[in-house]
Parts: sequence; structure tokens; C-alpha cells
Amino acid sequence: MTLIKSISGIRGTIGGAVGDNLTPIDAVKFAAAYGTWLKQQLVKENYRVVVGRDARISGSMIQNLVMNTLIGLGIDVIDLGLSTTPTVEIAVPMEHADGGIILTASHNPKQWNALKLLNNKGEFLDGVEGAKILDIAEGDAMNFADVDHLGKITKNDAYIDLHIDEVLALPLVTKRAIEQARFTVVVDGVNSTGGIAIPLLLEALGVDVIKLYCEPNGQFPHNPEPLKEHLTDLSEAVKKHKADFGIVVDPDVDRLAFMDENGNMFGEEYTLVACADYVLSKTPGNTVSNMSSTRALRDVTEKHGGTYEASAVGEVNVVSLMKKNKVVIGGEGNGGIIYPDAHYGRDALVGVALFLSLLAEKDITVSALRDTYPNYFMSKKKIQLTPSLDVDAILKAMENRYQNEQLTTIDGVKIDFSESWVHLRKSNTEPIIRIYTEAKSQNEADTLADKFIEEIEVIAKV
Repeated sequence: MTLIKSISGIRGTIGGAVGDNLTPIDAVKFAAAYGTWLKQQLVKENYRVVVGRDARISGSMIQNLVMNTLIGLGIDVIDLGLSTTPTVEIAVPMEHADGGIILTASHNPKQWNALKLLNNKGEFLDGVEGAKILDIAEGDAMNFADVDHLGKITKNDAYIDLHIDEVLALPLVTKRAIEQARFTVVVDGVNSTGGIAIPLLLEALGVDVIKLYCEPNGQFPHNPEPLKEHLTDLSEAVKKHKADFGIVVDPDVDRLAFMDENGNMFGEEYTLVACADYVLSKTPGNTVSNMSSTRALRDVTEKHGGTYEASAVGEVNVVSLMKKNKVVIGGEGNGGIIYPDAHYGRDALVGVALFLSLLAEKDITVSALRDTYPNYFMSKKKIQLTPSLDVDAILKAMENRYQNEQLTTIDGVKIDFSESWVHLRKSNTEPIIRIYTEAKSQNEADTLADKFIEEIEVIAKV
């Protein structure tokens, strides 16, 4: 059982001992720390926070604990109930709220949950802000409201519809062309809130929707991380129904992957590549993704005359560099689309609409579209952490071992070779070391990852 405290929030497994897992006491403590921090930012009479959750089993319990803690601090809560991460993000500024909390552990299995924390722009907190909340949680500065000044909860279940309206209003979303294309699409909503939002969006775009695991009951039918090995049912459904393609999202709908008409993965990394290709063809400019993302985005960006730059892993780092470079689209290679014309957050609804607009314009199959992009292959592996593993020492040893190669050390160690790369880093969301590689073939990528895993295991035993 695990509890991970980071600048982006608190994430852990449900049950167990206080301080070691995400227990009710831990949820209350960190909600109170967030509310206290929020009130320290601006002294005024009334404070408002938007709260929403994905459909995981513990969601209702954790949300009630969080909301009642906030009203105990005298903060009003706008309760979105079952929602998506990007929906909460857009609701914060639309409600003129002071912040937001999303109860979701993203791609983690059902025993996990988390508090993701937003500022008044509906964006994730930066490192300085997050560190302050962690300090407050460990101190005694939390001061609750008296009985005459408690906050109140207002329920608003309209925001998924409002979110869809915002997506349809984007100038590059070609609703008429998508309707005329008469697509048939299978949607795997992993029995979470994507099963609500994505079919509603597709239906609004005139797409024929076949639902797979779209009941938001939190009973994930497979590992919720949208990777090829977890999506055999989607592949079979696409082929069975002769669909144009398949869509899968993670439980909180900020990651997006496609499956082509033959039941083959389009490639999670290529979600951003395709959306960027479309956006750059209409609005030339620059792009940003994180260091663990495919080189194909760089290639497509340069094809359109733009410049690509990589940030440290983490949405807040990607967004910071996007703003600095004034990019037109960016995101993360895990299927996270960040389109500033919508908002500065990963948004699968925006990604679906842009992808459909591209496909309708090109009038080709999804497999044919994939063939138009540079062919890179990635391997994503991990090493489980144990108390005996000194991650910093391991990464430093790898840095020294490959000091004659092109190195980037702003986030773990990334080693760029002429035809491939490897990125080694400690995860922000799980107790693991991530080993990501990319090469010109899947075999080369897998072999490279296995080679580095062996090297790490040898170093760890020294």
C-alpha cells in the first residue's frame, strides 16, 4: 500500500494505516491544507472551489470527505459530481472560482485515488505552490470556520455538456465535415466518466457510437492505462463492427489513444502527433512535449516550419514551457493533448474533435493516416522501487557511464543516441523507475530498454 505526496497533489491506495495510504484522515488533512493555502493567497470574504471526480469505487467517499472539509474552512463548493479532469479545469474559470480539486488517480488501478489540485485558472499548481501545501499539511496552521461561517455545497451537473459546447465552438473543429463523413467509432470508456463524455461529444458531431465499457461504475474491465496489451476487447469490437476506428481514454479522460480500422493501435504517442499535424497546418507555430515523448512530434513540427522543444515530465512543466514559447499545441506522449485555444490542460475531448476534423479533411483511413507519419517505436517499462534502491545514486551512475553521449538531466537522465534514445526517471505517480526508449523498430526499442534494466540491476547490487 502506498501514499505519494508530491507538488501536484496526494495519491495513494485506499485503506490501511494513516500516513502510509490514502485514508479518510489523509484525504481530510490534505484537503484542509489546500483550502488553507487557498485562503492565504487572497484575503476576501467568500471563497469557491470546484470539485469533481472520476467513477472509481472510492470516489464518492473521498469527494464527500474533501467537500465537507472545505465547507468546514468556510469555503463554498461547486460539486460537479461525476466529471472529467479537463471538465473541472474549464469549470474553474467559468465559475470564477478560486481553485479546483479533481478526485482521480488517472491511469492507476481501482485501489488508487488522488487529490489533483488546481489554481484559479484551472491549471495544476506549480512546484512552489505545491510545496507550500505540503508544508501546511505537516504543520498546525489550519484554522476552521465557526458555525455561522461554514461554506455551502452547490451541485452543478451541467459541465460535461458545457465542456462539449466549448469544444464544438473551437474554430478548427469542423462539425459539418465530420457529420458528412459518417464515421462509426467504438468507444472504450473503461467504466469511468469517459463513458459519459466521449459518446456525448461524438453524438454531437454526428458520429455513430458503439459503446464498450461505458458504464461509469468504477469496475475497470482491464488495466486502465490505455496501452496495447490492455485493449484486446476494443480491437475485437472495432473489427466485429467494421468501425472506422476505436477510441480509448483513461478514467479521468485526459489521456487519449486510437485504434485503426484493422484493430491495430494507432500509437498512443501519435495522438499528439496527428492533432499537432492538423493544428500546425492551419495555424503555423511551435510545439512542446515532454522528454519521454516521440521524436515524431519534432519531425512534424519542423515539416510545418515550426520549432519543437522538450520539457521535464509533468503537465505543469509542459504548460510552463508552452506559455514561454507561445506554442500553438503541445502535450505529452501518453496521449495528452494541450490546446491553448481551449485551455492549458490535457483534454481528450479536444483531442477527439481535432482528430476527427483531420480525418474528415484528409478522407483516408486511420491506418493510412498513420503511414503518413515518421515511424518510431517506443518501449515503456518499469522497475518497482524497494527501500534498498537508491534512485538518485543509480541515475548518477548511469549519467557517468554515458557521459560521452548527448545527455539531458533536467528530469532523471535522458541519453540521446543517433537512431534512438532512453529516458530513465523516478515516477511522480507510482513507486517505480520508468525506462522509456525509442528506436526505429519495436525490437530495437525493447532490446534497448532491457539492456538498461540489466545495467540498473547490476548497479543496484554493487
